[in-house]
Amino acid sequence: MLLHVIHTETAMFLSKKAYPSWRDIQDEFSDYKASLGPWEADTVTEYLQNDYSHLAPPAATQVSELVRSDAVVRQLTFLA
Repeated sequence: MLLHVIHTETAMFLSKKAYPSWRDIQDEFSDYKASLGPWEADTVTEYLQNDYSHLAPPAATQVSELVRSDAVVRQLTFLA
């Protein structure tokens, strides 16, 4: 499964939606800043672990929960 990491002005999201281009992501997120992907889930996990170690629950958990769920988008959560 391919995932996108989506950065907005206010949050970060993971999405398993198949976007034709980054412009389609921008249209969906009004405060869009940037996006990465589509990447395999293990690549997303590695990226998040390396660059965002303050995720809680850990990156691997958040990625696997999205992959297993019926949800298409998940907002990433961080330590307070």
